[in-house]
Amino acid sequence: QVQLVESGGGLVQEGSSLRLSCAASGRTFSGFAMAWFRQAPGKEREFLLAIGSSGIKTYADSAKGRFTISRDNAQNTMYLQMNNLKPEDTAVYYCAATPRISFSYSLPRFYDYWGQGTQVTVSS
Repeated sequence: QVQLVESGGGLVQEGSSLRLSCAASGRTFSGFAMAWFRQAPGKEREFLLAIGSSGIKTYADSAKGRFTISRDNAQNTMYLQMNNLKPEDTAVYYCAATPRISFSYSLPRFYDYWGQGTQVTVSS
């Protein structure tokens, strides 16, 4: 079935930028809706952004203005561009995918496939 692998995380200074990647394999990438979530220690998993198979994007309020989502179907890869990072952005970032057509993008239970996560740490 589908496998997802995140990369691009690391330790960065406050105010800097990072670009995370999510590479997919095992299934037709273009037919899936995909999303980014994050989870900090002791916190609930938080929805950030989603992009449907049609290319329509959905943003959480916390992601608007600083984060952008995109996908390259030819490369089977989804991206999360994060700008002006803050210490409160420190978390494990996960990509997720689902073949569902009609669902609530912000709810983790609707996603069937998840990556292992990549750590993002922002120092002050």
